[in-house]
Parts: sequence; C-alpha cells; structure tokens
Amino acid sequence: MTQSATSTAIELLTVIEANDSAFVVIDENYTIIAANTAYCQAYGVDKDRVVGRTCHEVSHHSDRPCHLNGEDCPHKYVFTTGQPVQVLHIHYDQKKEEEHVRIKGSPILGADGRMYLGESIYQVARSAELGCDEQRMLGRSPAFLAFIEEITSASRFNAPVLLNGESGVGKEMAARYVHTQSNRRDRPFVAIDCTSIAENMFESELFGHEHDAQNGSSGPRPGLIESADGGTLFLDEIGEIPAHVQGRLLRVIETGVFRRLGGYDDVHVDIRVICATHNNLRKRVEQGTFRADLYYRCAGISITIPPLRERRSDIPALVNALSTRLRNSSGDLCSITDDALQLLIGYDYPGNIRELRNILQKAAMKTTSAIITPDLLDLDQFSSIYGNPLADRRRNPRTSNGVQRSISEIEESHIRTLLRQFNGHRARVADVLKISERTLYRKLKQYGLQNIGKNRRSGREDIVLESEADT
Repeated sequence: MTQSATSTAIELLTVIEANDSAFVVIDENYTIIAANTAYCQAYGVDKDRVVGRTCHEVSHHSDRPCHLNGEDCPHKYVFTTGQPVQVLHIHYDQKKEEEHVRIKGSPILGADGRMYLGESIYQVARSAELGCDEQRMLGRSPAFLAFIEEITSASRFNAPVLLNGESGVGKEMAARYVHTQSNRRDRPFVAIDCTSIAENMFESELFGHEHDAQNGSSGPRPGLIESADGGTLFLDEIGEIPAHVQGRLLRVIETGVFRRLGGYDDVHVDIRVICATHNNLRKRVEQGTFRADLYYRCAGISITIPPLRERRSDIPALVNALSTRLRNSSGDLCSITDDALQLLIGYDYPGNIRELRNILQKAAMKTTSAIITPDLLDLDQFSSIYGNPLADRRRNPRTSNGVQRSISEIEESHIRTLLRQFNGHRARVADVLKISERTLYRKLKQYGLQNIGKNRRSGREDIVLESEADT
C-alpha cells in the first residue's frame, strides 16, 4: 500500500470503528486499506492481516472480482459512476459458511484526493438458517436474494404475512423460516392445509369444541388455532376457507379471542398468522368469494415467491442439491449429464421445485447406469422462449450436431458432473465410479478435466450453484 493510502487508512479507521455494522474501505484495485473490528470478526481475519488483501478474496473466497463471476459488483459501479449503490450478495463468513448480505457502497474521497469505496455490510440471513439438510432454500439469482431479504425483514415484525406463489415454490418452507427467525421461534408452528379439511369440519378443526357426542367425547377439544398459542399459525391456501368460517377467522386475527363450538366462554390466544395462496385473492374479493376485510388483514405484509422459471440460474444448484440424495434401483448415487442439465434449465416448471424433484426422482428410478441422460427426463412441456432446438434435442437426446454420442463422450460428461458435484475431490469421484484414483487420473488427463470442480467456491464458470427444494 502506498504512503498516501496508508495515511488515508489511518484517518478513516477512527471513523469506521464507530460503525456497528461491518465496514471496509477499498481502493480502485480491490485492495482493502482499512476495516473495522466488526468486519474482521465477521470474516475471521485479524486486522493486521486483512489490510492489503483484496475484498473478493476475503468475503467471496474468490481470486477474481465478483463482476467477473456474473454478480452485481458495488466496486465496479461506484468507481465507474461515482454514485452510491446497494446490492445483495452471498459472502462466506469466518466458518466458511454462506451468508446473505446487503452491501451499501459509497464513494469516499481520501485526504490524498483519491476516491475509495466504502462498504457497509448488513447480514440478511445465513444459508444454514434457510432450512435443514434435507430441505433448504438455496439460490444466488437476484430474484431469490431479494425474496430472502423480504422474508427475513418480515420475520422481525409481528404483522400477518401473506405469501403469494405458484404451487411448488416452497411456501410452507418460507413460512417456517419466518417463524424460526422471529421472537416466537421457541413456540409452536402449526401448519394447516386448507384444501385438506372437509367444509363441514372447518370450524371444529380450527376452533375446537366443548364436547362431541357423535364421537363420544364429553370434554373440551382444543382446535388448531388454540394449539398455536404463543407461536405461529400457518394457513396454506387460505383462499379455500369456506365463506361461513372467514368471519370467525377475521375476529381471531383482529382480537385474539374466539369460542369453541358449543362453548360460551371466550378463549384468548396470542398468535401470529402467516397465510399462503397460489390464487389471486384480489380477484376472489372482486368475485365475492373471499372477504375483503379478511384479505386486507391477512396481507399486512405481502410477499411473492418467485417461480423457478424466473430464477433459471438457480436450476443447476437445485439439481445438484437434489441429486446428492438420488439413487437408482441398485442403490448407486446418480449423476446428471451436461446435456440433460441444459434441458432442465430450459424447462418452464409449472409445478416449480416440487416438479423438478419429481422429474429427477423418476429419472433415477428408470436409470440402470446411475447416469441421468436426456431421454430419461419426463418433461411435459418446454418454454417457448427456448424455441425448437431444445425440443429437438429431447427427441434425439443422444445426438450432438447430428452425430451419435460416443461412449467416451458420455463418460467424459459423467466424470465432469461428478467432479463438480464433489468439488473436485478425486477420491470420492473414484469411489462412485468404482475405479482406482490412478485410473481416474488417467481419464482426467485424457479428457482434460484436471481442474474441473476445484474452483467451486471461487465462483468460476464451472460452479454448480446451490438453490432450494421443497413444496
């Protein structure tokens, strides 16, 4: 670092230490010239070791700037325009775990007359908080990052939340995330699928009853609303609630008071309500099938979950996450070829992530080689924006430019996929292929695959991104 930059860093350090959030000052060459204690703690780097390193090396674990990896780069924007900017990013914390952050970048004029970038970094969510290993919301696309920030912000309030989204986008998982990030996390989360309750049973299921002579019950039976006391009540597909129940539900949301069926005493509950729908509730209000006052009460915070076709860059990640649990009938771990992956990226997914999971599970069931090829993908339709070439490739899946794919080509594609799946870990790839590491090394050299998978964390083009899978 030059003497002028050092002088500027010393002057800035006393100022940025007053900032509670992580704050870092960066020069035009992406080099960190000053960082506050919060930044060093967040990324597990000592102060005397962070200065002089590049920002993308510390926070992205990458050897090149994030805009070269296809991400919005505050550094490039600020130094190009001289204007402040805000972006959503995924960084890696001191435990090398992913975290979603919002970055506010601003131009700073140093005492030496040079311009620097000042970055305030605010944590949105850690990837580990977005679900469990079996089902986790994962992604890097702008639409997904914006959605995560929205539901994280919503979790800090007690207002009702309405989750809008097509079937299969993960509405219940989003609702559980809002609950676990709220101050109600230690209390019950009660999920109700409104499509699965018979109309004549709605009131009894939701509000409970004092006695049920038909079933031989002489004592009170609490309903699902009462069982959620202190926690969160999730009403999936709220648009399916019968009209005669909507008024009672509105009163509970507004006052926290209701009566069991056949009862005369008020029951008091403290619940937060999260609702979800794949329908347009506004239209149902206009049609008179859904109460307007209930709609506006439920939609205190309205969030739309993006469909999979609006975040296509997350599809490779989702495929990778799902394929780690896919095994064929012989119990072998399945992998997917590059051309099959391209077909999946081009598909529109009317059933969203649930449909993608089903497609992969069905393909794994059909394959005998543990390799998922295009002919094993049972896709109902293709997005028109991708035109005929994709459809032609699916009809003739083992061809490339009209030439039949050779065994070597299939083998190369399979090894490439496994290298990406296991981050270039050759011992694990060899184990899956049931060959020695020496044999694998010869094949890597033969196909020129020596470096595939090694730079997964760095964000290069051979990355298989991580995304989400659920309902």
